[in-house]
Amino acid sequence: MRGRRGPPTLALPTRVRETRVGAKRGKVFWFFSSEKNFFVVFRLLLEISSLEAGYGSVQVLWGVDLQMSPGIACLIGANGVGKTTLLRTLSGLLPARAGTIRFCGESLEALRADEILARGVAHVPEGRRLFASLSVEDNLLMGAYQTRSGAKRGLARAYDLFPRLKERRRQDAATLSGGEQQMCAIARGLMSEPRLLLIDELSLGLAPRLVDELAASLRGLPTLGTSVLLVEQDVATALDLAAEGFVLDRGVVTLSGPASALATDARVREAYLGI
Repeated sequence: MRGRRGPPTLALPTRVRETRVGAKRGKVFWFFSSEKNFFVVFRLLLEISSLEAGYGSVQVLWGVDLQMSPGIACLIGANGVGKTTLLRTLSGLLPARAGTIRFCGESLEALRADEILARGVAHVPEGRRLFASLSVEDNLLMGAYQTRSGAKRGLARAYDLFPRLKERRRQDAATLSGGEQQMCAIARGLMSEPRLLLIDELSLGLAPRLVDELAASLRGLPTLGTSVLLVEQDVATALDLAAEGFVLDRGVVTLSGPASALATDARVREAYLGI
């Protein structure tokens, strides 16, 4: 064999390059690791099977099954059905009680949070949770603690995505507006150059104009090699932003499919869009 064979990869400024090609049976996703010098082939970015999790004696997830392709996906549902719990379990902040989580073909359910982050899954929690005593730039650098060699590249990417953060890079993060704090939280999550970014409640407490601005910034992330799984209370915004969606109800996924199809589904429109 002369050279490496496989579909063409995107010229991305990340450690992992991604592209999607058609196949006879579904889609195949190829990742070329420049560090290990080989192609990895799989059909799904994230595959969750029979996942259970909870807090103490309270079980919240009762057998979640979910399959996500690279791109942007949203997780919708009423308050208290387990959306935040699912993201916390995926990122290792909460241990799984049963079931499996496979990311890029690798099992995650038994790994620690730092090990999951090292494998390319970053989490932007609800409420932003910035370090109030640190500047904007220092908050961003906290997101690159595992990849110090890529910190400069990460800052450039963050400031390109959110130019307002560059203007305020020396400012105490606690003095930012709500929208700017959310920008900072998302940019911090991107500092580790993840392949999957989990975002919990993008629009919480923000004006519609700022939500639109954040959504516009997120749309381009898949072309940079980062997919997004978004939990969002504004269902219309979530379904407009995402390519695929999942409805979580009482700890299980009850509906899934293209976001455009869910947006016109009578059950979704009645339950979550008030139509």
